Amino acid sequence: MALVEPVPGAPAATLALGDERALAIADYHAGIEVGLRYERGVELDSNAGQRRERVLSLLSQTDADRLVVLGDLFHRIAEPDGAEAEEVRELLDALEAADVPLTLARGNHDGGVEEVFPDRFDVLPSDGIRTGDVGLVHGHTWPSEEALSAPTLCMGHEHPTVRLTDDVGGSRVERAWLRGPLAQEPFAEHLGIEAVGMAWSDPELVVFPAFNLRSGGTWVNVEGQAFLAPFLPVGLASAEAYLTDGTRLGPYQDV
Repeated sequence: MALVEPVPGAPAATLALGDERALAIADYHAGIEVGLRYERGVELDSNAGQRRERVLSLLSQTDADRLVVLGDLFHRIAEPDGAEAEEVRELLDALEAADVPLTLARGNHDGGVEEVFPDRFDVLPSDGIRTGDVGLVHGHTWPSEEALSAPTLCMGHEHPTVRLTDDVGGSRVERAWLRGPLAQEPFAEHLGIEAVGMAWSDPELVVFPAFNLRSGGTWVNVEGQAFLAPFLPVGLASAEAYLTDGTRLGPYQDV
């Protein structure tokens, strides 16, 4: 089994985490409709039930032992409450009924989760960890040396998208994966250590598309758009973009 194997047609992948097979998603953003109402004045019916059923369907499809969320399980920056907390509570109830534990790589939208949901899921530190041969991090902070020691580093946070233009000038925006090797020197410099002293195996970075269909994204092939992660693009030696259906688009800057 590959360390990271995207699920065809879905913003999700299976991960080989030692003895476990995990389903990984990023940027669930529970309660986003409440946020859109207050942030932008946009009124939308909640898609909480559809998001939950998509997760459960993918877990069944992949026969995964665990669900890993690569940050931003919640939408609000502050401690979750109201509709947001209720959406996550119902998701956790469904996961427990299916006997599937949840691991959350803490994101910038996941403040106060332990206080609201004590002992209901595992929360990883903001700079990530290594599990088996896979590093797990959200991506809003520089990854730890431990996470970087893995052959593959998985992250969310960016919500990568590409703008595709046809021959007659029409365009559309599609969610995308980014995959490519990391450049060692920027991480060694940030950690304040010599590159030769790092546990480094030329790791591949896998940037997950956002699971939430209503969240925006970074247009990685549009001039003037900036990455959100502090280590991108400087930490990337190169990267290619892929659509969720598996279509390889080539180097993301040239799409």
